[in-house]
Amino acid sequence: RWAQYEPSFKAFAELDAANPPVKGGILFVGSSIFRQWTNVAELMAPLPVLNRAFGGSRTGGQLARFDQVIRPYAPRVVVYYCGSNDLKAKPADAPEIIFGRFREFSERLRAALPATRLIFVTATRSPDRVKIWEQVDHYNALARAYCAATPHRRFIDINPALVDANGHPRLDLYKDDKLHFHPPAYEAFAAIIKPVLEDVWREVQAEGKRNPVRP
Repeated sequence: RWAQYEPSFKAFAELDAANPPVKGGILFVGSSIFRQWTNVAELMAPLPVLNRAFGGSRTGGQLARFDQVIRPYAPRVVVYYCGSNDLKAKPADAPEIIFGRFREFSERLRAALPATRLIFVTATRSPDRVKIWEQVDHYNALARAYCAATPHRRFIDINPALVDANGHPRLDLYKDDKLHFHPPAYEAFAAIIKPVLEDVWREVQAEGKRNPVRP
């Protein structure tokens, strides 16, 4: 069922072979909103960021490819954007079902890497999906409550960056499909996400000093 992702993982393997990534950094995972963020490492510098999002992915795909996405990089922080494709699918899953797969991802991450932080980035209220904004908001609200109640989990809302002072979508940030983004949108996301990542990364480093990994 998830064979459509194989080209992405072949490309990741080639990238890793050519330039082996340092383990224990910050890993961005998810669907095309993150995959198309091609300069995320530059915008997050000097934080050690690696992007391994793959386009078209759904929350089930993140679970199916967990071992390939997460384990090779042993990240100390994972930044997760996925679920909006599930909401748009035909038939679409209910927000509770989609959130359940994010929670399963979180629990699997805790089992594999107990100290790793997980940051949930909101599904966007994109203009092409006005009819399902209620479901988008419900999914995000479930994730917000979960992150608030769960150790080492954080929630970041990027939707405020996508509207003007009147709350209307900033169409100038979107490509013609009214879903994907032009570079200024990613700069706005970085302004929201980077301070949180810097804070989390300081926590991770401090914890590493208190509890050094023994060979």
